Amino acid sequence: MILDVAKVFLPSTVSFTIGILTAPLLTHFLYKYKMWKKKAGKVATDGRATPLFNELHKHKEVGTPKMGGVLIWSSVFITIALFKLFSVLIPSEITFKLNFFSQNQTWLPLFTLIVGAGIGLIDDLLEVTGTGGYLAGGLSLKKRLLVVAITGLVGGLWFFTRLEVSSILIPFMGELELGAAFIPLFILVMLALYSGGVIDGIDGLAGGVFACIFAAYGGIAFFQNQIDLAAFCAVMTGGILSFLWFNIPPARFYMSETGTMGLTMTLAVVAFLTKAVMVLPIIAFPLFATTLSDVIQLLSKKYRGGKKVFHIAPLHHHFEALGWPGYKVTMRYWVISIILAICGMIVALVGLQQY
Repeated sequence: MILDVAKVFLPSTVSFTIGILTAPLLTHFLYKYKMWKKKAGKVATDGRATPLFNELHKHKEVGTPKMGGVLIWSSVFITIALFKLFSVLIPSEITFKLNFFSQNQTWLPLFTLIVGAGIGLIDDLLEVTGTGGYLAGGLSLKKRLLVVAITGLVGGLWFFTRLEVSSILIPFMGELELGAAFIPLFILVMLALYSGGVIDGIDGLAGGVFACIFAAYGGIAFFQNQIDLAAFCAVMTGGILSFLWFNIPPARFYMSETGTMGLTMTLAVVAFLTKAVMVLPIIAFPLFATTLSDVIQLLSKKYRGGKKVFHIAPLHHHFEALGWPGYKVTMRYWVISIILAICGMIVALVGLQQY
């Protein structure tokens, strides 16, 4: 039991420390090569300009580098590699126990993180450099959604064929057999989570929300005796917190696609591995609320003669438009995320464990 606890908390501390120590190197690179948008401005999901957003963020869009998400996934990779290396070079019961890289629990989420972070990094590079021909300015939303959908298809097929998972657990109700319908559900969940990645719009907001979400799933995995997966979630949380240290207003860099794409896609895999996908709407509610506010705004403008429900979508920018300072929006989201993470863990551990 003591080694299990150490297996979770020690790697997360290492991940956080690595992130803090490597941040100056990343900062030097990002600022030296001016890895930020060269022109301020944002286009809404429907393709229209967003003058109110541009007015609120005109001084933040240019001059602050993107690709801060590199700090998160690089600290995760280094931490996993270190603990694996120690178990090989210094073989002992302790080092073997602390190694949490396993095929059945951490291989799939780590692979998903690599894919999401890698594609996101390419998108960020295309956007900040302006190169890439017709891809100049970054991958379009349709192309990014296609990448996420394909990854979701691969993940869903892996669960269905290799892990023989074809059902989900519904809290307090039991198991629901889906058969092959499990695969499209997997894709939809991954797409829904990825769409919530636009929460990365205010200094410190996304980092705090994602840290709470992964910490909650780490707790769920631990109490389900998925210790390797719990350690992975803890390492993710440590890496996110190291990023958050430098993203607190005023942000040194932004998470951008290499962070949000990797995190959201990995979260979908973690949720299915813990069989707690049905508590995602609770634990990850800020992400779903962000997506829902965008959908509501689009439908309202389309079917109500251009009328808007929110001053700006997504929701966190609406609060800014109401006059809330960015730090107030961020800290209130943090508080809500902590409460929802606790509630989601309770529902998962009580409502799912009896089945």
